[in-house]
Amino acid sequence: MNFKELMTRSKNGDRKATAELFDLYKPLLIKESIVNGFFDEDLYQELCLTLLNCIRIFKT
Repeated sequence: MNFKELMTRSKNGDRKATAELFDLYKPLLIKESIVNGFFDEDLYQELCLTLLNCIRIFKT
């Protein structure tokens, strides 16, 4: 399944597609959640919410 199809399915409420997108972006989300050498769980959660919002507003 290509990226656009994943985004479209996720926007339409397909939880499996959303999970696949999170799996794709998880390494980046974790990398960006490390501050001064420590993993910031609150920042990780905020980034996950931001990803969900990006999926919601994505135009196909």
